Amino acid sequence: MPRFAANLSMLFTEVDFPERFAMARAAGFGGVEYLFPYAYPKDLLRDLLNDNKLSQVLFNLPPGDWDAGERGIACLPDRVEEFQAGVDQAIDYAKALGCRRLNCLAGLKPYRVSDEVAWNTLVNNVAWAAPRLAEEGITLCLEAINSRVDMPGFVLDTSGKVLALIEEVDADNVRLQYDLYHMQIMEGDLVRSMECLLPWIGHIQFADNPGRHEPGTGEINFSNVFAAIDAMGYEGWVSAEYRPTGATGDSLDWFSGKL
Repeated sequence: MPRFAANLSMLFTEVDFPERFAMARAAGFGGVEYLFPYAYPKDLLRDLLNDNKLSQVLFNLPPGDWDAGERGIACLPDRVEEFQAGVDQAIDYAKALGCRRLNCLAGLKPYRVSDEVAWNTLVNNVAWAAPRLAEEGITLCLEAINSRVDMPGFVLDTSGKVLALIEEVDADNVRLQYDLYHMQIMEGDLVRSMECLLPWIGHIQFADNPGRHEPGTGEINFSNVFAAIDAMGYEGWVSAEYRPTGATGDSLDWFSGKL
């Protein structure tokens, strides 16, 4: 089976955030991720990881005003300085937590910004960030998020767009974050797509579709998909990023091999 991590922004939400680390460890996870660490002191998060023998596998760069609906600022031409400051903040947290992968949310393109300007801003921001992260041994992941259901207007909504960006930036530490849920909506053909994209994949996440719930609630054959991930030789983390239909503990049949 792949190396599974728990996304603590979605799993174990029955308890307060700091308590989710122990619950993830008790459930058998060896790694955790979450959307953002910045609301918590670095020392607290490091202690929670160490006390529960967990690896911090990923978190996102600062996204702008998340509560106001922003979903990343990397494509926004009037937010470049804020993006750069966010990269520095993320590096500071990543070093403290031993995290070797950060995800960059490209953002929603405002109607007043042309496609060309948004794309060039995104390219320039990623090109600026990549060497700074490389100096710290950190990989920068770029996630394609579906624009049909969850994030209309998201700039990077297909794996092809992410690969085009990776090719244009041409940095060894920039990789694709492949989310099975988002790519099932946008592209399908998951196993064959991952086999083709494997050299560029830096991280994998999953949820079933439709609904973004646990495996077994939708159309994806996760037994076959997980077996294929093993067979293709992927060595990174595979993170559970779904909304449980009930208690998180009751949603883990996929993890115990009961699917």
